[in-house]
Amino acid sequence: MSVLVRIPAPLRKVANGKDRTTVEAHNLSQALTQLEHQFPGIKERIMDESGALRHFVNIYVNGEDVRFLKGLDTEVKPNDEVSIVPAVAGG
Repeated sequence: MSVLVRIPAPLRKVANGKDRTTVEAHNLSQALTQLEHQFPGIKERIMDESGALRHFVNIYVNGEDVRFLKGLDTEVKPNDEVSIVPAVAGG
């Protein structure tokens, strides 16, 4: 199952400058593991030491926030789009 993963600008340094890639996965957890295989070190910027998504990182599957779906167990299907979006703060 080929899933498109969009990589935000802050993570492109770890992703060799790429803004997107494809992975083979059945759920979000597998997709992130495959992303780590392609770009070692990227997963630690997305997930904390306990394996949970970092609080300042939002991930969407086809525009739906995974925190309101099944989190890392959210299923992905061929041609789905996973977007990694770092939170923006300002004052």
